[in-house]
Amino acid sequence: MKRQLLYFIFLSFILFSCNKRLDISAERIELESELENTEGTRQVHLDFHTSEFIEDIAAKFDKKQFQEALKIGHVNAINIFAKGHHGWSYYNTKIGRIHPHLDFDLMKAQIEACREIGVKVKIYFTVGYSDWEAKAHPQWVQKNKSGSSLYLEGIKGLGSDDTFQGWQYLEPMGAYAEKIYAQVEEIVKNYEIDGIWFDILNTWRVNYNDLARADYESRGIDINDDEAVFKRTIEKYETFYQKTLAIVKKHRPKASVFWNGTTAEFNSKMLSDFQYNMFRFNTKFDLEDLPTAWFGYDVFPWRSKYFGNIGKDIVAMSGKFHTAWGEFGGFKSKEALKYEVASMVAYGANINIGDQLHPSGEMDIGTYQNIGYAFEYAKKIESYGIGGEHKATTGLYVGGDKPALEGLVAMLVQNQINFNVVNLLEDWSDVEVLVVTSDGILERDQQRLDDFVTRGGKVILMGKGAFRDEIPVLDIGADYLGDAKYDVDYTVVNDIISTNIVRSPFLNYEPAIRVQPKSDTEILAKLREPYFSRTLSHFSSHKNTPFVLEDAEHPAVIRKGNVIFFAHNIDKQYKEMGVQMHRDLFYNAFNLLRNKAFVKTEMPSMGRINLLHQPEKSRYVIHLLYASPIQRGKVQVIEDMPVLYNIPVTVDLKENIKRAYMIPSGELMRMDIKGGKINITVPQLKMHTGIVLEY
Repeated sequence: MKRQLLYFIFLSFILFSCNKRLDISAERIELESELENTEGTRQVHLDFHTSEFIEDIAAKFDKKQFQEALKIGHVNAINIFAKGHHGWSYYNTKIGRIHPHLDFDLMKAQIEACREIGVKVKIYFTVGYSDWEAKAHPQWVQKNKSGSSLYLEGIKGLGSDDTFQGWQYLEPMGAYAEKIYAQVEEIVKNYEIDGIWFDILNTWRVNYNDLARADYESRGIDINDDEAVFKRTIEKYETFYQKTLAIVKKHRPKASVFWNGTTAEFNSKMLSDFQYNMFRFNTKFDLEDLPTAWFGYDVFPWRSKYFGNIGKDIVAMSGKFHTAWGEFGGFKSKEALKYEVASMVAYGANINIGDQLHPSGEMDIGTYQNIGYAFEYAKKIESYGIGGEHKATTGLYVGGDKPALEGLVAMLVQNQINFNVVNLLEDWSDVEVLVVTSDGILERDQQRLDDFVTRGGKVILMGKGAFRDEIPVLDIGADYLGDAKYDVDYTVVNDIISTNIVRSPFLNYEPAIRVQPKSDTEILAKLREPYFSRTLSHFSSHKNTPFVLEDAEHPAVIRKGNVIFFAHNIDKQYKEMGVQMHRDLFYNAFNLLRNKAFVKTEMPSMGRINLLHQPEKSRYVIHLLYASPIQRGKVQVIEDMPVLYNIPVTVDLKENIKRAYMIPSGELMRMDIKGGKINITVPQLKMHTGIVLEY
């Protein structure tokens, strides 16, 4: 009897222990409260570009109504206007011109309203556009080399007399720059502000007006020497940044300063900001990405990691609009806003949602109800993301070709490959596999690449990006032969790289460059060429010419030790054509090199994962996101929020993880340890969740 009693007690203890372990997910911890920082975590950018043809400007501004909107929106920082694109100022200026139909100091009233409720205030000031000044001082308007004016855009169909050509560009030089300096000093000297936000600074738009030509001539620069003219343009903008920064800091040493355009989502013309590091003057980085109408949802992830490695605050900017800036009455769904702000936090950024104040000065409460819905969620998770350090074993080197970059980022994020951008990252020691876009690595970074490979680093190169002047930038196991001979070609994969890929030859819409592999090079995929290139007089069937039955002598994918080379610009091709087999081919090759990942998961292609480190709090946070943007007309929208279940997450970190819990639920999670790696199962994911790993 005694033995049976002891057995019963022992069994009860085991069952109790097992149940406690199994039910750990039912236990919850209290999460940290909302985050306080100097920048403001939940910002609004309140556009106010108002025409002189509209009267009674801000006639319905009411401090209490203004404050109520910000409270409803859970806003803790705001950008308000000193001067907008029409050129009018919204405060009592002696340097600029007050809007002709504004009869009080609106900016002062807004600042006082914000101060009363603890909302930080940054001031907006336009530089590149000022409509009335462009008309009053046509000598300030930027010109093309041909002498025509530079405009933002053209709108046709309004009639010859009323054709709207858009804002005219102004370069901050000479008398125009001096006027800006004086007005900025007037603002920062007389108003208590937390920062200033300069707009429309485009170094890639070279100016050839009479003032600029005189400047070039005074320095002995031939206007037909494009390189010299461009370098002088860079110098002028650097001078402008330095002088405005000095003015602000003289009176407001703690104020943030940002010049919009220096962090632009770039194309080939915008490389000046990246090649010359024009963004270095900023005290923080605002990343203006309106995904619904401009760039899509795969741009911000790489930009957050590019600028997040410099040690300054980053601010993610989107908009409340259905399309983009300047849209009155346009609303993005509140669910889309919620996803966007969750994504901003997940990638370590402060949040900024763009709005536009009605000319009457009355805040739109419906807008702030939508923003508040999203910001209320942000308050729950912001301390677990904003300011976190990006950690990854995969490195991305960002080149200057926009389609190539966006295609490569898409392949990474759609395969849930957590990565970091290495261009401005000082320490590459965490990186195991470095992926370089098909336009290649800048010559200035060649030594870093060589050192990385010498330490045992692994690299994926693509197309001509593997060569400089037809010489390989690394030993890829092949020599350059030349460009493709045909308009398309076909890839045939070997067994080692064939997961989820047909064994038949599959089409490449852009052909590969030709390389000659060396005897010790491993061929991962071969090529088939077409019978001939398709022309109007020489064609077969409706589309591309079929392939010959023999493999070409030049391959599609090869490996030499720790280097894999794709002969195609597979990144650019994926951006333009979206062929899943190209993405799978990249993923299979990548997995031949990858042995270690701090975090791995498996989700459908629109699932996103990011790992942040918060060393001051002795923890990591894994952020998981899922939404499915849909192209509706000209706009990407997020409407449905499907639920994913039982998501596997594997963690491989050097620290001894003591406990794991989810945010925003605070639910403790069970950790199964196998082979030194932690396996966690997320029971369900709707839109966003985070896994906090404390050590």
